[in-house]
Amino acid sequence: MTRIVFFGTPDPAAKALRALAEQGHDIVAVYTRPDRKSGRAKEPQPTPVKTAALELGLPVHTPANLRGDDIVQALAAAAADIFVVLAYGRLLPSAVLEIPPRGVLNVHPSLLPLYRGPSPVVSAIRDGITETGVSVMLLDEGMDTGPVVAQSPPIPIKETDNAETLTNELFTLGVDLMVESIPAWERGDISVTPQDDSAATVTSLIEKSDGELDFSKPATELARLIRAYHPWPGTFTRWNGKLLKILEAVASGNTGSPGVVRISGDQLVIGTAKGSLDVQRLQLEGRSAVTAQEFLRGHGAIEGASLPSDS
Repeated sequence: MTRIVFFGTPDPAAKALRALAEQGHDIVAVYTRPDRKSGRAKEPQPTPVKTAALELGLPVHTPANLRGDDIVQALAAAAADIFVVLAYGRLLPSAVLEIPPRGVLNVHPSLLPLYRGPSPVVSAIRDGITETGVSVMLLDEGMDTGPVVAQSPPIPIKETDNAETLTNELFTLGVDLMVESIPAWERGDISVTPQDDSAATVTSLIEKSDGELDFSKPATELARLIRAYHPWPGTFTRWNGKLLKILEAVASGNTGSPGVVRISGDQLVIGTAKGSLDVQRLQLEGRSAVTAQEFLRGHGAIEGASLPSDS
């Protein structure tokens, strides 16, 4: 079976690691992100990939980065046929990419060359496209520019999808596609497909400030933002000097002045440039997340408030 060095961090990557081990591949080393402090006790917690590697009895490494002659030498000494990368969260330097004879395979959650870069799922939802997919690609030194080894059929982006649910769906699909592709790739039965750079689109890194809602934009666009930025960075506005997170909302055809709040029955409605946002769940700074109905029972004074916008 194939000798593999595996790089990954979250739950989908741990699933891929287990699947590769179950297939009998020789996982000679596992690389994942260092333990991070979390919870009230701030105790260091291992990544899901580290947990899986330890349970499987695999050698696991958690360097802060992959630069340095010692790491390159250790990776070369592993004598792996291929490296497999799935949501590792670190760029692999060129010296690392050059090591395995059959290259470095990576799962990317888009139909390349569309949505290259760090935020493919968020950007797809935010842009309102109707379908996406997943690609297994051969890494090169560019930003998701390497040739495609395998690609899923298009899958629909549902109006109920947010970045969290769609990412999970795509990586589940990507794990299966990667696991299916490796034996044929190792045998030389797969020919790579170069990407068409002229058709490429590139995403950018999402910042916390991107989550601030601008009610001078249409309601449909804002509703997509709310789904795209869940769970991070989240979407928010400000009311009475406090941060007000909008966790779930849908666009409606109701009219209203941009940023002005009104109560319709037990619904909290915010006007936009075109249509309104019907808020379903929200969270006031210092409070727990609640439904709009629960919020209005204690904060009816929000009616008539003018929330900030760029208009």
